[in-house]
Amino acid sequence: MLLVEDDDNLRFGVAAALRAAGLAVDETADLPQADEALFVTAYDCVVFDRRLPSGDAAVYVDAMRRKGSPVPVLFLTARDTVADRVDGFASGGDDYLVKPFAVPELVARVRSLCRRSGAVRPPVHRVADVEIDTARRQVRRAGLLLTLTGREFAVLEVLAARADQAVPRAELIESCWDEMTEPQSNVLEVLISQLRRKLGDPPLIRTVRGVGYRLAPEDA
Repeated sequence: MLLVEDDDNLRFGVAAALRAAGLAVDETADLPQADEALFVTAYDCVVFDRRLPSGDAAVYVDAMRRKGSPVPVLFLTARDTVADRVDGFASGGDDYLVKPFAVPELVARVRSLCRRSGAVRPPVHRVADVEIDTARRQVRRAGLLLTLTGREFAVLEVLAARADQAVPRAELIESCWDEMTEPQSNVLEVLISQLRRKLGDPPLIRTVRGVGYRLAPEDA
């Protein structure tokens, strides 16, 4: 799971309690760090402080949900009005715990969310002899484990989820880069070239002219 809390003492204490309960915990102090962690790791649960120096976590979670992220979210915050709670749930939060809180209750809630995540764990996609494990974030071709960057995996995952379909270039950019990426730049083309090289032959990523890219076997 991932814990996002800017108060160092609180973060260390909560992380220690969760680890003592047998949970694996990564820690970050702000939203940019959380964004990077979520990009490279498939967590079973994320605990966000609402009020962070880099912004309101509810706004960030709302953006996550709009992009299709299913990871369960618990807001851990001092914002305790009914309106705050309603706003937290409306933004895509799954649970809401107000500070101060009892550690055993937090552990129980996190365990519950992690179980929920396990019940809907993303699938393993198979295209020809390529296997994309979206939970472990691993890719194998003919049984051989490939080394991909987080961004390469993200693009391949989107293509695999829509195997045999043309995925528009703009959709790949929106799903796998932040809003600061210039859509007309060649970042996607460079990454696709790297991905094709790592996947090897026979090639699986097809260019669909005027549209984007398609993941499909050679004879499809």
